[in-house]
Amino acid sequence: MSTLSRARRGVAAGVGAVALLAGTGVAAASPGGTTLQRDVDAVRAAGVTGVLAETSAPGGTEEARAGVMDVRTGRPIPRGASFRGGSNTKTYVATVVLQLVGEGRMSLEDTVDRWLPGLVRGNGNDGRKITVRNLLQHTSGLYNYTHDLPFETREDLDAHRFDHYTSERLVGLALRHRPEFEPGETGPDGNPRWSYCNTGYVLAGMIVERVTGHRWDEEVMRRIVRPLGLTHTAFAHGVEFPGRHPRGYQQFEDGGPLLDATAMDYSWASSAGNLVTTAADHNRFLRALFGGRLLRPAEFAEMRRTVPDDLDGSLAGSRYGLGLMWFPLGCSKAGYWGHGGDTPGYMTRGGVTPDGRRAVTVNVSTQLDGDAGDREDLAAGVVVRDALCAR
Repeated sequence: MSTLSRARRGVAAGVGAVALLAGTGVAAASPGGTTLQRDVDAVRAAGVTGVLAETSAPGGTEEARAGVMDVRTGRPIPRGASFRGGSNTKTYVATVVLQLVGEGRMSLEDTVDRWLPGLVRGNGNDGRKITVRNLLQHTSGLYNYTHDLPFETREDLDAHRFDHYTSERLVGLALRHRPEFEPGETGPDGNPRWSYCNTGYVLAGMIVERVTGHRWDEEVMRRIVRPLGLTHTAFAHGVEFPGRHPRGYQQFEDGGPLLDATAMDYSWASSAGNLVTTAADHNRFLRALFGGRLLRPAEFAEMRRTVPDDLDGSLAGSRYGLGLMWFPLGCSKAGYWGHGGDTPGYMTRGGVTPDGRRAVTVNVSTQLDGDAGDREDLAAGVVVRDALCAR
C-alpha cells in the first residue's frame, strides 16, 4: 500500500464525476442541508466509516462531517479531527526545496550525486544523471520503493505494521530494481516519461537535510508550519499520531472485512507521506502557497510547470508540476491545483483555486477496495468539485 497507490483511480474526481455517479444512489444520500453536507453524506454512503470536509474562502469556512471515530464505540467524528495526509506531504517538501533554490543554496538542476555522492548506484541507477527536478516531478525513472513494502494483504500489514525504516533503507529497496527509464527521457509523444515515485521524495528529504544541516521535517516546521500557525500539523516518524483522530480502516478485497490500520510505524512513509494535519490547517497551507506567501514568483512558476502524467480514470487530463498537480474542473473554472494522499486506512483529497481564494480538503478514514473504492473516490471528488466550483 503506497501513498497515492490508488491515485490511478482518483486523487480527486474531475469533469466526469457526476456522470459516473449517476444511478448509484450515492448523490441522493441526504436530501437536506448544505451542498457540502450532502456531498459528505454521499461519501459516507459509499461505505466508509467516517469523513470530514472543510472549505475555506474569503467569506469564511464551512465544515461537514459524517460517520464515526471508531466503529466499536460509534462516537461521531469531532470538529477539527486530525488525519494522515499521505502524499500531500510532497507539496510541503517541494515548497521547502524551492525556498532553498530561491535562496541560492541549491538548484533544481543539481544532481542527486551533488548532495548525496555515491548513494544512488547499481542496477543501472545513477545519481549522477538524476536531477532534483526529476525527483520532484517523478521523471527520475527510479523504482517506487513502496511497491515492495509488505502491506498488500491483511496478514502482511498486521505482521509488519511496526517495522521501522530509515531513509537509506527505503532507497535501498528501490535500488534492488533497475530504473523504469532514463532520467528525463522523452517518450514517443515528445513529453518526458513519467512514473509516480515515492523514492524521489525520500531522496529530496535527504537532500534538504544535507543542504541545511537539519532534518527535513524540522525545516518544514520552521519555514511553513510555525509561520502559518498550523498548530495541528506535524510529521510522524514512528507510531505517533498527534491530535484527536478517527480510527483508519483498510479493506483488502471488494466486500471484505475492514482491518483497523490506525496503529503503524510511519517511518515507511518518510518525506514522501508522513504528514498529520487537519482540513483547516491544510487549506490554510494551500491558500498561503497560492497567495504568494511561501515562494518567490520565479520558484512558484517552476512549481507550476507541469508535464503530462500517466494517471487515468477520473484523473485523466491531470498534469504534474513539482509536488503539485493540476486537475481539470467540470464547471466554468478551468481547473485547480492540489495533490492528494492515501495511506492504509486514510484517504485525503482536496485542492485550491489558482488565485488561492478558495480551498477544500476532504479526509476519509477508510480505504475501500474494488467497486466500493471507486465509488468512494468519485464521491470524494464530487465534494472537491462542488466546493471549488462554488461562487
